[in-house]
Amino acid sequence: MAAISLAATVAPFCSARAEMSAWAEAEGGRMRLVALAPDAGGKIRAGLQIEPKPGWITYWREPGNSGIPPQVTIAPASGVTLETIAYPVPKHFFKGAIEDIAYDAPVTLPLSLMAAGKGPVAIDATVFIGICRDICIPFQANLAVTLGPAIQSHPQEEAILAAADAALPKPPSADFKVTAHAVSPDRKTLSLTLRLPGGGSGGVPDIIVTGPSGYAYTKQIGGKRDGATFKTDIAIGKLPKDYDLSGKRWSVLVIDGGKAMETTLAFD
Repeated sequence: MAAISLAATVAPFCSARAEMSAWAEAEGGRMRLVALAPDAGGKIRAGLQIEPKPGWITYWREPGNSGIPPQVTIAPASGVTLETIAYPVPKHFFKGAIEDIAYDAPVTLPLSLMAAGKGPVAIDATVFIGICRDICIPFQANLAVTLGPAIQSHPQEEAILAAADAALPKPPSADFKVTAHAVSPDRKTLSLTLRLPGGGSGGVPDIIVTGPSGYAYTKQIGGKRDGATFKTDIAIGKLPKDYDLSGKRWSVLVIDGGKAMETTLAFD
């Protein structure tokens, strides 16, 4: 938000011989790692649970004007690699000229991991997030879990990960998608034409475009809704110097009422 604290909160190594690490605690909240045993192909379903305290927020993958996106690093000795981090639908927060893209309630970020070999798996992860109220406090913790046999049932962990998957934005569908997109010749605006689902608010959807790493665009210009069709321009502002748009892939997240869709914009 307004400022970033110079003093990071560093939690001690939090381990557990189970499918959930111990909670790492900080002034503004807590976090832990949840995982299930690898499947036959070595894939591990996992999640980073973050619980901000009331009045605090933690950030989406592109945090907005300030803030710290989540970072997860797996120790090479674990024999486990991190393939992807997925992000449930965030909210927009405004404080004066400051815009944050974040979560103000408990959230679980789904993690896709891959185990290199067979046998027991011990995951050692270093996690770094921002957790913020009037100031943003860097929060770092070492989280560890030792995974048991895949044949065992772990209903609590399975429920946590299923709920995290359900909170993700959906892929495009026939009634909720981008039907056209184009960047203006001066590269100052991105024109979008959307098909929006029925039962929405009927107002202006929230749109978050993520372009080059570290850039998020949300300001709409002249948005107009006509039934299921919505047309708007997104102010891009300044792109990185000598940035070549050709062949790039950007992402767009559209939130309309209680529904959210995320897709890729290709620039060929």
